[in-house]
Amino acid sequence: MTSTFTPPGLARFNDLEERAAVAALHEACASMTWVRRLTAARPYATADQLYAASDAALAELTAADLAEAMAGHPPIGRPRPGDPASAREQRGMAGASEELKAEMLELNLAYQEKFGHVFLICATGLTGERMRDAVKERIGNGPEREREIVRTELGKINRIRLARLVEEDA
Repeated sequence: MTSTFTPPGLARFNDLEERAAVAALHEACASMTWVRRLTAARPYATADQLYAASDAALAELTAADLAEAMAGHPPIGRPRPGDPASAREQRGMAGASEELKAEMLELNLAYQEKFGHVFLICATGLTGERMRDAVKERIGNGPEREREIVRTELGKINRIRLARLVEEDA
């Protein structure tokens, strides 16, 4: 016999009015195309179904959709004031030396000048040094390669944020 139990957090998400669901998903990802696809596919029986829908929607985002999603992310080392998600995700930069923070600022600016968007990495659990090394490595990529890396990193971030949204009991 298969279980039809839907975790409480996911059940709450499924039951949200459409506007509230859109707002909750928009906090996870700034791409309205992604948000609309996930909202339209409700209800989800399991968190894995939600994650699979997220991955499928992400795979189909256009370059403009990706740009919209990236615009919702602050630069590494500069989380938005009052944004607990970006502060939590970038915790590895919080205790970084002033030298590392200054270097990261320079690298962020160089990356943004080259690619036209913020450097995006799933920073959860990474040290400031690891984030610095990643931007140094990725700044040498071509635009197409970097766009696919960004898509992968965005997928990781979206899954973490969706998990926080739907796996909480209260």
